[in-house]
Amino acid sequence: QVQLVESGGGLVLTGGSLRLSCAASGRTLYAMGWFRQAPGKEREFVAGISPRGSLTYYADSVKGRFTISRDNTKNTVFLQMNSLKPEDTAVYSCAARLLVVVTDMGAYDYWGQGTQVTVSS
Repeated sequence: QVQLVESGGGLVLTGGSLRLSCAASGRTLYAMGWFRQAPGKEREFVAGISPRGSLTYYADSVKGRFTISRDNTKNTVFLQMNSLKPEDTAVYSCAARLLVVVTDMGAYDYWGQGTQVTVSS
């Protein structure tokens, strides 16, 4: 069983930045994904990173603005979000699965509780 705990959400103005963190328990290296769900919308894939951090993946909507990274010595994954827009407002959740990153949220085995990101215009 893996426990994931997100932090770093908050309220920011358009154009601002936030850095989300996802701390994982245990010692197994998982492929990690960040997903988000806005009110009235389905959860969507935002970014993913391979177990050792060599491969990263992004949704088109965040490419060039968001950066996913990880520090395996601290079992933590980060999502640096720059140039934030009101449409980035959502609950952001991290998720873990073995081996490879996929965009299908149903393929992830473990989820955090989520952290709210609100971008005000």
